[in-house]
Amino acid sequence: MKKALEFLRESGTFYLATNEGDQPRVRPFGAVFEYEGKLYIVTNNTKPTFKQMLANPKVEISGMNEKGQWIRVTGEVANDDRREVKELALEAVPSLKSIYSIDDGIFAVLYFTKGTATISSFTAAPETFSLY
Repeated sequence: MKKALEFLRESGTFYLATNEGDQPRVRPFGAVFEYEGKLYIVTNNTKPTFKQMLANPKVEISGMNEKGQWIRVTGEVANDDRREVKELALEAVPSLKSIYSIDDGIFAVLYFTKGTATISSFTAAPETFSLY
């Protein structure tokens, strides 16, 4: 999990894929953090993204670093509404404070309940590992 977390942080922007019915949906994300050994992402609970993840928790994340490597994180996510997790999210990713607050009613954090990550490049064999 730590390797995936560091890779996503290094990438800066990464892309989250969800499903809406039979249509894939992809959008940029940038906030990722770890709590209790789990990989977390952040969104707004009024957005279609959040609703899509509740309806179908299977997601995929992809990002690329400056070395020409890319990561694919595949798994399932669950909402975590605990106050302490939201506090940690704001500490781990301070830029979130300009968008969210703990008690704003829209700040949502989700974590991977299971998943795998694969780091690939054009010059080396892919490396696949479990998040947990």
